[in-house]
Parts: sequence; structure tokens; C-alpha cells
Amino acid sequence: MSVTAYIALGSNLGDRHAYLDKAIQALNEQSEVEVKAVSSYYVTAPVGGPAGQGAYLNAAAELETDLPPDALLRILLEVERTLGRTRQESQGPRTIDLDLLIYGDVVRDQPELTIPHPRMHERLFVLQPLAEIAPQAVHPISGLTISQLLEKLRAQAPAPAACSPHGCELVGLCAVVTGSSSGIGLAIAMELGLAGANVIVHRRKPPAYTPPFLAATWSEQLEADASEIRKSGVRSRVILADLRNPDECRQFVQTAWDEWNGIDIWINNAGADILTGDIAQQSFEVKFQELLAVDVRATILLSRDVGQRMKARGSGVLLNMGWDQAETGMEGDSGQLFGTAKAAVMAFSKSLALTLAPQVRVNCLAPGWIQTRWGEQASERWQERVRRETPLGRWGKPEDVAATARWLVSPAAAFITGQVIRINGGAIR
Repeated sequence: MSVTAYIALGSNLGDRHAYLDKAIQALNEQSEVEVKAVSSYYVTAPVGGPAGQGAYLNAAAELETDLPPDALLRILLEVERTLGRTRQESQGPRTIDLDLLIYGDVVRDQPELTIPHPRMHERLFVLQPLAEIAPQAVHPISGLTISQLLEKLRAQAPAPAACSPHGCELVGLCAVVTGSSSGIGLAIAMELGLAGANVIVHRRKPPAYTPPFLAATWSEQLEADASEIRKSGVRSRVILADLRNPDECRQFVQTAWDEWNGIDIWINNAGADILTGDIAQQSFEVKFQELLAVDVRATILLSRDVGQRMKARGSGVLLNMGWDQAETGMEGDSGQLFGTAKAAVMAFSKSLALTLAPQVRVNCLAPGWIQTRWGEQASERWQERVRRETPLGRWGKPEDVAATARWLVSPAAAFITGQVIRINGGAIR
């Protein structure tokens, strides 16, 4: 006679999403077990255990089985073993954790197995996904439904809900954001981390003549940014590469791809800063060569390399960085320089989208007046011009671009490719 059982799943090592998927698949392959329902995957902070471990991805599943509880437990333990679970320290990080929560109306308290699970009613990360798929299931001891237990727990100790895929839509995906040491790039990297993605942050290598103490500070700041991203419960690491060098572009892609066995999201944000620093005083030709090397050639080389890898693997998203006034024109040297470079990127992105479809989506952002470092120190004349030309009457923020980037690389934009998306407060000139 079949019995309905409920289990909890959790992972906080490696590709958490993949481990949960594999565990469900392994259970479904058992002849005497049928997976009837699986909850959304929820990002939750670790409870107990060693300090510094990463956030968990948690879920719940409903099983139907003819097996007695001991035999079902043995299957759960075997699935854990095959997916690399080791028990080296109490409540330590693990590739997969499978707990038997409820087995019909059985109540049992023995050293090898206690059902219902003795702490399930105390754990938000258990009750929240379980309530999603079995709100009316009854706890055999308390007689309360799962919904009632969840409501009671929240009333006793109010806490923020775990993050479901509706708020963490990029959970388990791996992303690269070039030029992510500051401004728009850093805002995008942070936003992707909040959405659940693992993020590689990038900055060019310090110049060869940089004093050692300044080079160390350069790296330390990037590591601090990566640490900040990790607070979202995701992985993050730093890669330094000078994208003006085609060989370093190729090596950068290889290193990033090997790091996490593939990349799901690649955002080419890196661009030459010709408006501040020493180069601002250089000639038109010098500035133009810098833009061609970083904004155009590097974007094309990186996109083609990564795009081919993604297409061969069967999925991926690329996002490049254009400029809204490349379409409308802007007077002066800056307009001619940026307009030429960014128009090339926008045209290339559209053609690449056609080349890589349907496996890979390619889009291009076209920010307008965004208040990065130059905008913060711009003269009052420029401040007034921004307000005049922008219908929304203000500078855009890096976070405005980041929010759009997050949407474009997410499943919510699955039918969007080959497009240039303006983020400019409504400016049309």
C-alpha cells in the first residue's frame, strides 16, 4: 500500500541548483519511489554550523512509495553518497542533504530514524517550501497543518522569508561582468549576486609601472567587492585581465569558463575611460585607438569566443554595452568618439544575435546620462543639460542600468534577443 512522504532537500556547495535537480532525478529513477511534487528552490542563510559557509538552496518534495521508512531512508542516504555528501563536521557545508520529514501518519523515535523530523516545525527553510506543495498536510504529533505550523513559527520569531526563484531568478547560474570594479559594472555584479548568480568580477591589470603598494590596493578593492557579493550567499572571484590585449581576452575567457565549468551569463561592460585621468588630455587619435581596443575589439572577441562556447553547450545570454546617443548623435569630440565605437558594438550585437540564435540570446544596453565618476564631477552647465534633455528630469544611476541588465539576462526576458534597450529616462534626441 502506497504511503505519502515528504522530504527536505538542501545544498550549499558547488552548483546547488544542479545538485537538487540531480537528487530529484535520482529519486524518480527508483522503482518504488515516485516524486509527485517539488517546491520552488529557496535561497536561505545557513543555520548553525561553522562560520563563513555559503547560503543554502532549499526545497521540499512529495514522494509516493511502497517502501517502509527504513528502506526509504537508505535510498535517501545512498543518493546523498552518490552526489558527494560527506559528514566531516556537524552542520557543515554539503553538496546535498536529504531529510525525511513525514512518512504518512507514522510516529517513531529511534536512534537511526525519528519521524516526523524532530525539528521541522522550528525551521522556516523547511516549512516554507513544504507549505508551497502541501499546505494541508498534517503533522502527526501536533495535529496542525503545515500552513498552521508556518504561521505559528512566523508569529513566534518574525524573520524575512527565504528567497524563492521569483526573487532570485538567477540561482545557480554563473556570470561574468567585465569592467566591474566600479560604476555600472560593479552595480550589475552586485545585482546579479542578489538575484542568486555566482559572479566573476573583472578589472584590467595595473600598469607595469604601478608601485607595488598601489597594485596591492588595486587587488584588495576587487577582493572586497567580491566579498560583498558573497554576502548574498553566492560565489564570487576576481580575474584581472587587460582587454586591450587580444591574447589576454582569449585567456580571460578560458580561465572564466574553466573556473565554473561553463558560463551562463556574460556581460561586456568594460570600456575605456577617456574623460578622466591623464588620457583626457591626449589627442583625438589616441582616445579613438583606446576606444577601438577596449570598447569595440575586446567586446567582439570576447562575445564571439563565449558565444560559440554557449551555442555548443546549448544555452547562454550575452549582454553588451552601447550608448543611446550613438543612434541620435551628439556634437563635439566625445560624441564622435563614443558614437562611432558604441554604434559598432550595437550593430555587432544585432548580427551576433542572429548568428547564435536560438541557443544564445544577445542584447545590448544603451545607457543615457548615467551618473558615474565623470557625471559626479561634471560642471553645472552639464548638470543643467542632463536635466533639460531627460524627460524624467534627473541623472540615471548605475543601479538603473543594473536592474535592466538583471531582467534582460533572466528567464523573464526569454523572448528578447537582438535588441538595443535604452536606459535614458525617456530622452529621444
